[in-house]
Amino acid sequence: MQHELARKMKSAMTTSEYSIERIYKDYGAKVLGYARSKISNPQDAEDVCSTVFLKIQQGLPFYDSSVSSLSTWIYAIARNTVIDFYRRARPVEQLNEEVVIADDTFESIFNEEMLEELAAALEKLPQRECNIILLHYYSGKSLKETAELMKISYSNVKILHKKALAHLKRQMQFEL
Repeated sequence: MQHELARKMKSAMTTSEYSIERIYKDYGAKVLGYARSKISNPQDAEDVCSTVFLKIQQGLPFYDSSVSSLSTWIYAIARNTVIDFYRRARPVEQLNEEVVIADDTFESIFNEEMLEELAAALEKLPQRECNIILLHYYSGKSLKETAELMKISYSNVKILHKKALAHLKRQMQFEL
C-alpha cells in the first residue's frame, strides 16, 4: 500500500511539469495527423483528436513516467481512441486506398519507441527467459526448437516463456 502511494506521489511530481496546453502544443498536430490518416471523414478525425486530448487531460494526474515516455503514452491513447471510434461505428466504412497508404510517421514513431521500451524490458529479464523470447520471436524458432537449442525440456521452455511474457507485460505496462 505504501509502495503504491509513493508511486502515485512520484507520478504526481513528474506530471506537474506537464500542462495540457503544453502537451497540446507539442503533440496536437501529430495526433490530428494520425487521426486523419486513419479516419477518412475530417470531422470524425477532429472529434477523435479532441477525445484523445480529453483522455490525456483526465489521465495526466495518473501518468507515470517510469512506466513509459510521455509520447508513447499519448500515442497509445491516440491509437486506442481510433480503435474505439471504429468499434463504435460498427457498420464498417470502406476505406479509400489513400487512407490505407497514408504516411505513417506517427506509427513509425510509436513502433520505434515501443521497440526501445521492449529492449529495455528484455534487458531486465533473466538470461534464460530473454533467450527464449529472442529465439522464439526474433529467430522464428518454435518452442520445441528453442528447447532443443537451449538443451532444456519443452515443458520447462513453455513455463519460462509464459513467465517471460508476464514479466514483459508488467514492465511495459501502459494502455494498449
